[in-house]
Amino acid sequence: MSTISSPISAEPLASNTSRVAPDTIRGRMLRSGRILIGGGVLLVVVATCLLTLPMTLGSQSTFYYDGQNPALSRAAPAGSVNLWFGTDMLGRSLLGRCLLGGAISLLVGIVAATISVVLGVSVGLISGYRGGWIDSVLMRFVDIMYGLPYILLIILFKLALEPFLATKLGFSIQAANLCVLFLAIGLVSWLTMARVVRGQVLSLRAQPFIEACRASGLPEWRIFTRHLLPNLIGPITVYATLTVPQAILQESFLSFLGIGIQQPMPTWGALASEGLLPSLNTVEPRWWLLTFPCVLLAITLLSLNFLGDGLRDVFDPKREAAKI
Repeated sequence: MSTISSPISAEPLASNTSRVAPDTIRGRMLRSGRILIGGGVLLVVVATCLLTLPMTLGSQSTFYYDGQNPALSRAAPAGSVNLWFGTDMLGRSLLGRCLLGGAISLLVGIVAATISVVLGVSVGLISGYRGGWIDSVLMRFVDIMYGLPYILLIILFKLALEPFLATKLGFSIQAANLCVLFLAIGLVSWLTMARVVRGQVLSLRAQPFIEACRASGLPEWRIFTRHLLPNLIGPITVYATLTVPQAILQESFLSFLGIGIQQPMPTWGALASEGLLPSLNTVEPRWWLLTFPCVLLAITLLSLNFLGDGLRDVFDPKREAAKI
């Protein structure tokens, strides 16, 4: 007598199967140690520099960036809040100058990176989508720009634009110097962005959905804004994040050479330049004049690079979110 075996129920299997959370960009970002650490440290630095701006710019405040006190010239770090980082040669609070210098350095980095991203994305889109002689001309121009020393270009920008802004447009010397530095760093930092965007556009241009857009008669500006740019958000975001520390480092190097932000406005690079020789004095070294600006600069650059590496992992569908 044969027995009929009952069919295996699928319900227990379904109940034992663990539910996998959807792999979203937000979930990847929350799982990325680089983004959490880099973004958290960067947020603390930015918030501290911005929230203390009224104190560092207020002439009546003890943190005023240009508040000179010869009696406290080169005072070592002490217990008083305004003396936590010591003072410089003119008795100015190094803490206040570091806070304002951080705000200016971050501002230069963000504005220069914005100019670089806008210019690089525009050139890369046009070059990759149009192709032909337009692509050849634009890429040869990029090659020529790569071969020129950027310091020479920045000096030429300063010589040409700074007097024009100060005399013809009525800018103050400090405002003209800051605007020229924005433009100079931004206009020499877009080359890598243009090449990256061009390579992405060349791969997207051959996709069926772009061919369908062309066949339907969509104008180029609509193809750019509605179909190409959304697919380039990932690479653009990553390289924009990595361009900010590059711009900050360039500004610091230029200020270190004396052709960046002019006195008495501080930046981390200018503060490091001012504190180099006193810190290396073998008789009575003033280590705090060099240590604090360099440490703050290094922490900010590392945080931005951590954030950029984490975003690169998040926006790359072939890689898992980075873990530390």
